[in-house]
Amino acid sequence: MTSTAQKLSLASLAALVVGSMVGAGIFSLPRTFGDATGPFGAIVAWCIAGAGIFTLAHVFRVLAERKSDRDAGVYAYANAGFGDYAGFLSVLGYWLVGCIADVSYWVLIKATLGAFFPIFGDGNTIAAVLVSSVALWGFHFMILRGIKEAAAINTVVTVAKIVPILIFIVILLGAFETDLFRSNFWGGADMPEASLFEQIRATMLVTVFVFIGVEGASVYSRYARKRSDVGVATTLGFVVVLGLMVLVTLLPYGALERPEIAAMRQPSMASVLESIVGPWGSVFVSAGLIVSVLGAYLAWSLICVEVLFCAAKNGDMPSVLARENSNSVPAAALWLSNGVIQLFLISTLFSEDAFRLMVNLTSAMVLIPYLLVAAYGFLVAKRGETYNIRPKERFRDLILAGAATVYTAFMIYAGGLKFLLLSAILYALGTALFFYARREQKKPLFSPREWLVFIAVVAGCLVGIYGLVTGSITI
Repeated sequence: MTSTAQKLSLASLAALVVGSMVGAGIFSLPRTFGDATGPFGAIVAWCIAGAGIFTLAHVFRVLAERKSDRDAGVYAYANAGFGDYAGFLSVLGYWLVGCIADVSYWVLIKATLGAFFPIFGDGNTIAAVLVSSVALWGFHFMILRGIKEAAAINTVVTVAKIVPILIFIVILLGAFETDLFRSNFWGGADMPEASLFEQIRATMLVTVFVFIGVEGASVYSRYARKRSDVGVATTLGFVVVLGLMVLVTLLPYGALERPEIAAMRQPSMASVLESIVGPWGSVFVSAGLIVSVLGAYLAWSLICVEVLFCAAKNGDMPSVLARENSNSVPAAALWLSNGVIQLFLISTLFSEDAFRLMVNLTSAMVLIPYLLVAAYGFLVAKRGETYNIRPKERFRDLILAGAATVYTAFMIYAGGLKFLLLSAILYALGTALFFYARREQKKPLFSPREWLVFIAVVAGCLVGIYGLVTGSITI
């Protein structure tokens, strides 16, 4: 799988980063922020999110360069820093994040089409699930044809989906009124009574969701033509996406009153453009959303398969998941991933707000793998590992990795107990794969410290199940 023909260029790696992040979230930003705060709160929120994600992106960049023997970064770094079970939880969580995010993409696509074809409703009708399932398996067989081909398609799709967003920004810049932006700055009329902290906290989970994928190049590090490209692609992708997110969030405040933005239906980016240029604006953005989400779906499908494959090669997932087909694609990992996505798709039939559930659960689950990576980056800098080369960078890397660790820990708190417990249920059930792999490898199940972690995961699982049964936790 790592022949010269299969190597990815800097442009392809950067496209994976941008393609992973620019998905469903950006199209919901105007209403999400308009409902919670004004431009001032939005600016503060993006400063916090931008600084936090920047430190995390820096950790990924440093580890990609200094720990270049570690492929599939998110999983590999947790394994190296905290042992086999922590590595397994990281790969399991990250894989499930990809699966759940992919489900949210299908739901949003069908909800968008539901505005024109009522049979799709809010994306969780029988017709919506059936059409999503057909598309799911269509992508499945395309990816089976080869990773390189799929990555090339992702590069093209990434370019195509950025164009509607850029046009949205240009039109909003033309319609921008400074006086209106100033009147909205502190929230304007009918601003909900909430402290600035609560306003910002209400937007935090969506900022996590829109930045999921910043590590895309790191996950695909073994395909890079040059290891240095991984860090450059990560930084470049982060800067591009942050700029897009900030502009899409703030510009509507200069074209519409905040209460108008807060009342718009999702995808609110389509509603904003429609209010300025007419109905064609909604159609245009809706088309862009579908292309964007399909691109993010493809990027995440590739990442999910790669992480499972590397974990299986390392012995921390069942060995069957490391099997490749004649096109050098990890076919077994792809079949398992899409099988799980199919089950989650069916489950949306029983959820009142499937998209919101998937977004929140995705955001909560990805924070555990991110926390482990940030903490590992901190340990590497603290111990001075590899800092015989460019030792002057050690203090900077230590500070930024520490900040990334604090940021991800805070975001877990901000996400709330409900989704932490739901995550524990999935982690506990998924540990069956770890049991199978350890038995297959004839290795001891847990170290004494890992037993404590496992007990904590099971305890969270039991509390979560109790909450679901009693109704104190709803989905």
